Amino acid sequence: MLNKYARAFFTRVLTPFATLLLRLGVSPDVVTLIGTAGVTAGALVFYPMGEFFWGTVVITLFVFSDMLDGNMARQLGRSSRWGAFLDSTLDRVADAAVFGGIALWYAGRGDDLTLCAVTLFCLASGQVVSYTKARGESIGLPVDVNGLVERSERLVITLVLAGFSGFEKSFGVPHIGILLPIALWVVAVGSAITLGQRVVTVRREAAEVDETDASAGTGASSGTGGSSGTGGSSGTGAAEAEEKRRTV
Repeated sequence: MLNKYARAFFTRVLTPFATLLLRLGVSPDVVTLIGTAGVTAGALVFYPMGEFFWGTVVITLFVFSDMLDGNMARQLGRSSRWGAFLDSTLDRVADAAVFGGIALWYAGRGDDLTLCAVTLFCLASGQVVSYTKARGESIGLPVDVNGLVERSERLVITLVLAGFSGFEKSFGVPHIGILLPIALWVVAVGSAITLGQRVVTVRREAAEVDETDASAGTGASSGTGGSSGTGGSSGTGAAEAEEKRRTV
């Protein structure tokens, strides 16, 4: 949801920075790598120590590289499959670092195994939510659904409330630390709902495609005049196609 409304705004804001980096000879891939390294360092250095405010500040400085590298590639007219693959892969690394850093805090000095488990669920469910769309598209389905809590929502909710919760330790603001547990529960529930939405969508789209394939196969069989040899061949081909779909 946030992608729809926020991306155009940030594109306008980041375009001058993207243009400057291109003039300096920086490539989009370098921006992607540096951004991921910064997010990972910020999350795994500050969050396990309970420094959620400063950790979020560092992460936020680097997280915009996710839109900056794409902006640079568009300006160059060089959007590529490799760039898309690298960006998507490193997004998963950055997400894992954010939730991994929070989990390390609760497993250690944060001393709350329940919230540690909730954080690990946020990490795992976020990866699976992304996988369901990628896997559905890889087998030829559109996966025409966004879902309640996508990556942008997960990051915004977690980082904003984690940053505010850090006011308790960094600036002595009382009771505000409760915001991080609230964020984690919201992301966990929202991710579970989103996963369900995508699974249901993929199941519906797969059934529609299978039904269309079956109808096309019936029409082709009728067009051959019901020859047993051709029908047997078609049946074998359909079986092979089905086996391939199941094993991809």
